[in-house]
Amino acid sequence: MDYREEAPEVIRDFLSYHEVVRGHSQRTIDEYYLDLRTFIRFLKIKRGLVSKDTPFEEISIADADLAFLGALTKTEVYDYMSFLGRDRVRNARSRETEYGLSPASRARKLATLRSLYKYLTVKTGKLETNPLDGFDSPKLRRSLPKYLTLEESIALLSSVGGRNPERDRCILTIFLNCGVRISELTGLDIGDVAEDRLRVTGKGDRERVVYLNDAVTAAINEYIPLRKKYGTGHTQALFVSERGERIARSTVHRLVKTHLGEAGLDRDGYSAHKLRHTAATLMLRNGVDVRTLQELLGHEHLNTTEIYTHIENTDLRMAADANPLAKITPKKG
Repeated sequence: MDYREEAPEVIRDFLSYHEVVRGHSQRTIDEYYLDLRTFIRFLKIKRGLVSKDTPFEEISIADADLAFLGALTKTEVYDYMSFLGRDRVRNARSRETEYGLSPASRARKLATLRSLYKYLTVKTGKLETNPLDGFDSPKLRRSLPKYLTLEESIALLSSVGGRNPERDRCILTIFLNCGVRISELTGLDIGDVAEDRLRVTGKGDRERVVYLNDAVTAAINEYIPLRKKYGTGHTQALFVSERGERIARSTVHRLVKTHLGEAGLDRDGYSAHKLRHTAATLMLRNGVDVRTLQELLGHEHLNTTEIYTHIENTDLRMAADANPLAKITPKKG
């Protein structure tokens, strides 16, 4: 996706700042652009700048300049949040229509607007006042990460079959032992694998080293000799499709779901990202401290990692057992 084809100059400058100065990934830049395009299209409808019968996805944003953005009011922001939560929004990436975005999705889109107006006021001084100052974010329901138990994880790894068992088992083993993101896994190259470590490129192109345990090393050593059967002469990707190309995220999502089903586990309730949660939870349960876990997972902020501490908190368990009623069970009859 090339935002330069349609985005007005002020949006192009903002996206270039995040790409060049902040070092954000192309995927993040694309998400910013899609969020801002939806926002500008909404404003043009709200302000009566386009015909009411114009299809939403055909509204041009090319003429949205600094004056257009600077005229934003808090009422328009509230109306936009209501629009996202109530009305139809077309997802340009999946080409599906979404009805009523969740509070988390609305909060993420609001964060994009905050970043834009911070850039226009604080970073560049192009605007004097920020209409997002003091604007409340949607209240989020904080839920605990869902994860597989140790027994379920073993069942998943033990049940791998199909046409590419060595590759798929290696992928699942890395997810469950290293806690990498799916984008990090699909981005791995052969050269990222050393004897006892893996070089992982995470969000914002930040690199980190993940050390390999015996299970991961064995799975990689089993898979790599068979990798050439896919015809991989033109790619350095570690994991490849049957066509010899870098494996796609959609393929990884699909194979995870397939093997979950084969293991008798909930295909709909778990995903590749849930395997990352599983790795984090199992390590935390077995003595890894939260700051080490933060570095291993590639979290920029510690509070992102700390959600896992709510899953297995030894102090809370001890507190429950310390209750004097802990051993009292009602007598029958």
